[in-house]
Order: sequence, then C-alpha cells, then structure tokens
Amino acid sequence: VWPPNVWMKNRPIVPHAFSFIYHQLMGDDVPPNVPIFMNTFYPPTQPSVSRSIAFGRALARAIEAWDSDKRVAVIASGGLSHFVCDEALDRRFIECFRNFDFDGLAAIDERSYQSGNSEAKLFIPVLAAVQPQGFSMDLVDYVPCYRTEAGTGEGMGFMSWSA
Repeated sequence: VWPPNVWMKNRPIVPHAFSFIYHQLMGDDVPPNVPIFMNTFYPPTQPSVSRSIAFGRALARAIEAWDSDKRVAVIASGGLSHFVCDEALDRRFIECFRNFDFDGLAAIDERSYQSGNSEAKLFIPVLAAVQPQGFSMDLVDYVPCYRTEAGTGEGMGFMSWSA
C-alpha cells in the first residue's frame, strides 16, 4: 500500500527482525542503536558456528573498549526451527543457549542450520558476548507454532540473559 502507513512515516525502513523488536518490544520508543546484520540464510557466506562465536567475542571486546559509561544491550531476533516445526531441535538449541554450550551448537549437523533454521545462529554471537559477564539465561517462553497438520510452522523462543 502506498503511501506507507503512519507507523512507518519518518522512520527508517529496517528488516522485520529489527522492526519486530522496535515496534513490539520497544513500543516505537527506540534508543540509539547500531543494527548489525548477519547473513545466516544465503550461501555462500553463511557463517559457521565457530565464526559466529568469534564474531560475538569480537563484539564483546568492542563494547568493552568503548570509552563510555552507557549500558549496552546485545539483541538477537530470529526464530528457531522454520517451515517445519522441530520441537526436539528447538529444545536442543535452547539447552545449548542456556548452558553456553558452544561445542553442543557446533555438534549440531550443519544441515540443521539451513534455510530459516539458520536464524538460530543469530543467538550465538549474543551468547559469546554475554558469557564473560557471568550472565544466565531466562527462558521467557517457547512456543511451537504449527500452521498445518503436516507440521509446517516455526519454533518461537523468547529468552533473555542477565547477571
């Protein structure tokens, strides 16, 4: 629909992962932020689990080196299993996230990180960035969202990490 709706007026257009956070969680009262895009979906530049960990650790070093007393939030937005809901895989991701189990995440077959399932890798840099702070995970909710009896759907996990 043109012109854009009122919500979009005078706002930058951002991908749905950011706009969900900005609109649904922040109520359109978005603080200064630096969106970081990480391609997990399109070959050939999908990062490995180890590269995702290294990225998170580099992000933590950059935040630590910033000469400011401002608080920093590191946010990831993405689903778990996609297109065909896989509750067992979702729960495996969640347990690895809870325990900062990078070896467990790396042990998950790379084929499980393809298509929309690859969005699970978006949480890995967050884990790597917050682990040195001694944070622990709070599972707010996990909802396996089925659209059809054939199992199409997506696993929705809502988690936070804090000290």
